[in-house]
Amino acid sequence: MPALIRSIVTFLRRPVLPGLLLVAASASACASAALRPADITLPSGFAIEVYAANVPGARSMALGSRGTLFVGTRSQGKVYALVASGGQQRAVEVITIAKGLNSPNGVAFRDGALYVAEINRIIRFDRIEERLRNPPAPVVVNDSFPTEGHHGWKFIRFGPDGRLYVPVGAPCNICESKDPRFASIMRMEPQGKQLEVFARGMRNTVGFDWHPVTRELWFTDNGRDWLGDDQPPDELNRAPVMGLHFGFPYWHGSGIADPKYGKGHRKDEFTLPEQELGPHVASLGMRFYTGNLFPPEYRNQIFIAEHGSWNRTVPLGYRITLVRLNGNRAVSYEVFAEGWLQNGTAWGRPVDLQVMPDGSLLVSDDKAGAIYRITYRR
Repeated sequence: MPALIRSIVTFLRRPVLPGLLLVAASASACASAALRPADITLPSGFAIEVYAANVPGARSMALGSRGTLFVGTRSQGKVYALVASGGQQRAVEVITIAKGLNSPNGVAFRDGALYVAEINRIIRFDRIEERLRNPPAPVVVNDSFPTEGHHGWKFIRFGPDGRLYVPVGAPCNICESKDPRFASIMRMEPQGKQLEVFARGMRNTVGFDWHPVTRELWFTDNGRDWLGDDQPPDELNRAPVMGLHFGFPYWHGSGIADPKYGKGHRKDEFTLPEQELGPHVASLGMRFYTGNLFPPEYRNQIFIAEHGSWNRTVPLGYRITLVRLNGNRAVSYEVFAEGWLQNGTAWGRPVDLQVMPDGSLLVSDDKAGAIYRITYRR
């Protein structure tokens, strides 16, 4: 007993810093224990593992030129930088490079700079990978976006034309707006100039990518609420040219006129979805698979992160789905990875996808605060 007492006294007399490190390590262990990648089912040959734990609220992802994974959040107001091991198989450090921001969901990387989308503005952190532990003050790129918080969080990405694409969600569940910026995808020069509307009529897109061959823009769109459990569908859309209208708030999916705003409209007024997705699945991030690790039949096909329904009687989503293309047209829609939803309760919610240089696919999860890595064993 005296030996035990001496051990306790010795521990309590330790400096504060080691104690804090011990608490951090314990928290990390608890967070990792809460993750359940073994519950995730995938096609034969595929495997999933934890790439990084302790990334609270992990949302959109962007990869730096030196291999740093940047991750945005919503309610946390933070942006993280994840530093990986030499083999890029697991993150070994999570660094908070910004905090106190206004729903910094979207992140994009270009020419050594990290662009971050807040609700009403785009900011930029220059030469960020050179100073992750001492980040510079952000430069305001453009602060002319609406301030409404409803669907105000943004996914951003640079297109093949070198311009930054920035969506502005509808400020409502269903409504008409005189402001042409709402329910649109906008784009601008990297310096924030020449801001223009590229496409209209999408309720809220939080994920898009460009076809690796045709360079056409594809994007997910979240359908409206309160039309029942099974309608309308979420959508996967294609915008080959500027100026198209995708239906909101007048038309949903391929054949549903809105009961309030659809009167007097026909579906041939709008560009219909390439693929109807599950109703209320909250389709967010999407990526064309451009790696060489997965079997050839996955090349240039579309993976979608379905965040999961919030008000459906039977929950749906909480999974990764795959849309297969034939040429430049969608021909099928299937589940690729599922298991974040168990017995009607979700322990995780996929948000975004990132194809890594080695061909693996990263998945962010804002509920579990983690990033997963999907690989294939030949």
